[in-house]
Amino acid sequence: MDQSIGTASANVVDRVMAALVSGLELEFGRGAGEELAHRFLAAEEADFHWDARAEERWIGAYETPDDGEFELDRIAICGRLDGKWFCATMLVDGDGQAHGMMGCRLYRSLASARDAMLHAH
Repeated sequence: MDQSIGTASANVVDRVMAALVSGLELEFGRGAGEELAHRFLAAEEADFHWDARAEERWIGAYETPDDGEFELDRIAICGRLDGKWFCATMLVDGDGQAHGMMGCRLYRSLASARDAMLHAH
């Protein structure tokens, strides 16, 4: 199943990143904001990518090796984050909350990222 989220979420994430950089520069000085924002992005990588998705496609259930306490699904997504197109495979619970990212690749265009999402397995 494919689902288009639209470009609104990508625009929101771009604005959030700009606001984050701006706020960090006010607090820590010019030039520090961009570096610190990228550290925040790395620390919360799965959540940022999930929120920046433009489209998603359910791949299947995630089989946990330790018989986890809740079920997760594997969802392929594509979107734009920090000015770059990406395709990622996410682990998502039944409430739509990201729990991890299994992989992510960058692409030159939405068409390439979307094609990768459609062929993910």
